[in-house]
Amino acid sequence: MFAGLPELGISNGEDLKETLTNCTEPLKAIDQFQMENGILLPTLQSALPFLDLHGTPRLEFHQSVFDELREKLMERVATIAEGKDEDRYVKLEELLEKSFPLVKMPSIQPIVMQVLKHLPKVPEKKLKQVMADKELYKVCAVEVKRQIWQDNQALFGDEVSPLLKQYIVEKEAALFSSDLSILHNFFSPSPKTRRQGEVVLKLTQMIGKNVKLYDMVLQFLRTLFLRTRNVHYCTLRAELLMSLHDLDISEICSVDPCHKFSWCLDACIREKFVDAKRARELQGFLDGVKKGQEQVLGDLSMILCDPFACNTLVLSTVRNLQELLSQDALPRDSPELLLLLRMLSLGQGAWDMIDSQVFKEPRMAGLVFHQDLEVVTRFLPAMMSIVVDDYTFTVEQKLPSEEKTSLTYPTTLPETFSRYIQENRVACEIGLYYVLHIAKQRNKNALQRLLPALVDTYNDMAFGDIFLHLLTGHLTLLSDEFGSKQGGEFCTAVFDNFLLTSFSSKENVHRHCLRLLNHLHQKVLVSYMETLMKTLEPPKQSSESVKELYTLLKEKLEASKKSPPEPEEAPSLDLGLHPVTVPSTPSTPTTPLRERMDAPATREQQQQSRSHGDRPQALCHKD
Repeated sequence: MFAGLPELGISNGEDLKETLTNCTEPLKAIDQFQMENGILLPTLQSALPFLDLHGTPRLEFHQSVFDELREKLMERVATIAEGKDEDRYVKLEELLEKSFPLVKMPSIQPIVMQVLKHLPKVPEKKLKQVMADKELYKVCAVEVKRQIWQDNQALFGDEVSPLLKQYIVEKEAALFSSDLSILHNFFSPSPKTRRQGEVVLKLTQMIGKNVKLYDMVLQFLRTLFLRTRNVHYCTLRAELLMSLHDLDISEICSVDPCHKFSWCLDACIREKFVDAKRARELQGFLDGVKKGQEQVLGDLSMILCDPFACNTLVLSTVRNLQELLSQDALPRDSPELLLLLRMLSLGQGAWDMIDSQVFKEPRMAGLVFHQDLEVVTRFLPAMMSIVVDDYTFTVEQKLPSEEKTSLTYPTTLPETFSRYIQENRVACEIGLYYVLHIAKQRNKNALQRLLPALVDTYNDMAFGDIFLHLLTGHLTLLSDEFGSKQGGEFCTAVFDNFLLTSFSSKENVHRHCLRLLNHLHQKVLVSYMETLMKTLEPPKQSSESVKELYTLLKEKLEASKKSPPEPEEAPSLDLGLHPVTVPSTPSTPTTPLRERMDAPATREQQQQSRSHGDRPQALCHKD
């Protein structure tokens, strides 16, 4: 406990023991020891007897004085470090030399750690001693650990690894949340809110202003992204940079070539839209990559691969298509749309680029990737034809019975559409978000037409957790359709023709099915629900999360059988007023209000309605 005192010429317990062993008068020896090792203040000696009279032990007195002096010394260390004296660090190093031998003493250790914390460069010998001692390493400040980590990548990796695992677990937990809602989903938190997460804050603190540690973290993220293909590592890469930006750590932000691009993209993610001004800025960054600096494309692609960035880009693409439709313009004539597709391609190709180490952005006509040119000239027109089919059918249904034709809603899709969502990742991403768009419009017919086509998509993107998380949330808008007279058809489209085609081979699909049913079980037709329960019963090898969801659903169904939900009553309009008798006069309508509302429109009203025209609802609705 008192190791190190002899090195500083201070007596310890062993010295006292030796003195008492060899002396002839122990009391005098004790007095002498106290005189030599007590507080060297002459006026104090006459005051100490007063403490004895008050029954205050000498130990308590000395301890209180020691604690006070320690606090004063630690404050003084901080003051020296924050000062502007040129020799301030020389003073701290001298103090470190005197105090470091006592670093194992619990009472002195805080002083040593305070000195180490404020030294921008701790002597190598001292760093090695701290690193070699687990207890010292554990209690030393993060400022000291940074100096240790920057030359010990393996040790830094051991510190960072649990945080990275925690981050992935948190993201996956959010995707499998029991709350299904279109308003509060995975993409709802703002970028700044997400950066307040525990992992991002801890990593930011661990890095500080140390560029070397920042580069190490980025290398860890690239390696894990390559190893797992998990896009959440791309999110963390972007969040970490913007967290340092929030703290104005210019030492790092100024040397990261992706900083301004990420800053601009972060603003777009916050608005969930890429406007024309920011689109020009983003294009300027991409076009500004100079020869010999192509490696930055790897980091830019990783930032664009972030699901939050991808979500913003695709939502902007759909909105851009809406505007083109309203202007009767072609997709190929929109620079903003071409840029969005270019960034989507760059993000979707992040893994391939980093894996191959070929940092090249192939272009055609200096504007857009060749594969994206085909998306513009072939896929988007095919998708627009689906919109036209839907619009035509909607208009047909609104015509008077004598003007209606035998038009039925189409059940097949253009071959080009199906082929591109199977073969092209950008087309597939746009196609999936179009499905979410029509679900948001509550377009049951279009959903029943499109969902079966999602069984076969590029790299099974339709069965990814992010899309299924969003789809299940959007399907809550159509909850009444699951129990309507035609509910069997809708249930078949959602479950039999899509979700159940892969739930047995993909456990995540099984979980999303159960999430959806836990939310909608009271809406689904009873007969169909019984079939689904038999189909979705987890096999023995299923994970605990699947079994728990199934058990929860089973309990909910049993509870609803015992106490079926009461039918909803119309809200009472009783305002507590006395009834007033109104005499019947020729001016008072005698036809009940309900009959008047249900009465067919006059010929003149029908013509007036048609003269206003209808706009396509599937893509012309402003989100």
